Amino acid sequence: MATGTQIRTYFNGAWHDGDVAVMRAADHGSWLGTTVFDGARYANGVVPDLAAHCARVNRSAEALMITPTVSTADMVAIVREGLRAYSPQTSVYIRPMYWALDGGDLGIVPKEGSTGFAISLEAIPMAPAGASTTLTTTRFRRPVMEDNVVNAKAGCLYPNNARMLAEARSKGFGNALVADVMGNVAETASANVFMVRDGVVFTPIPNGTFLAGITRARHMVNLRADGVEVIEKVLTFEDFRAADEVFLSGNMMKVTPVSAFDDRSYNSGPVTARVRELYWDWAASETL
Repeated sequence: MATGTQIRTYFNGAWHDGDVAVMRAADHGSWLGTTVFDGARYANGVVPDLAAHCARVNRSAEALMITPTVSTADMVAIVREGLRAYSPQTSVYIRPMYWALDGGDLGIVPKEGSTGFAISLEAIPMAPAGASTTLTTTRFRRPVMEDNVVNAKAGCLYPNNARMLAEARSKGFGNALVADVMGNVAETASANVFMVRDGVVFTPIPNGTFLAGITRARHMVNLRADGVEVIEKVLTFEDFRAADEVFLSGNMMKVTPVSAFDDRSYNSGPVTARVRELYWDWAASETL
């Protein structure tokens, strides 16, 4: 079932209206889960960091031993062509995807050069102004490179995210603040996380257990250019309980204020508001 509406699908060299079937029952991706994707956004008439998202899906494919078949520049051009069907007032989720078609040795390792590719465009609104979420802990943790493909945006990682979210929702919260293997904060079940204390912005240092996101990096560049100190470091759950502000960073909604972590409440403060303002001011410089 699709998440959004007004779906368009790029497959076999052409754009199609609607949610087109692209994968067969015997495809390696269907059978053994060799699928990767990335997500970009078209909103307010702009497509921030589109090239970076297209480049990352190629790196993700390589991490799963899937042969990427579309260059970053060509992928950007295909997406831009597909977006011409939408009005500037429509917010669109842009999802390029690869999957392995055939297996090689023993059927387990993907066969080199045997790759499926598609792009899905879906109209999904941005969160309304003032929307926020709440966080709680979860018993599930982020994996490490030795036991999973944490260096890719891979579909096989998301069942773990789903059970984190399901546990948080069962406790009455919107999302889960997730630990790495050492018990320190990595990110949430669906996005990177920042905290603010005494005007300084902190975020967990990348340690190979989570993807340090493209939007995360953009916020850090924007804040530093604005004179705000941003520090990547090991952060504990107690650090977040002592924070003045907490916000999430992800492609889907860009900036999401956090109003509570368990019984600790936060205001949506000035730094979070400034992050959003800086992001969309920067994004306005990127034209379709």
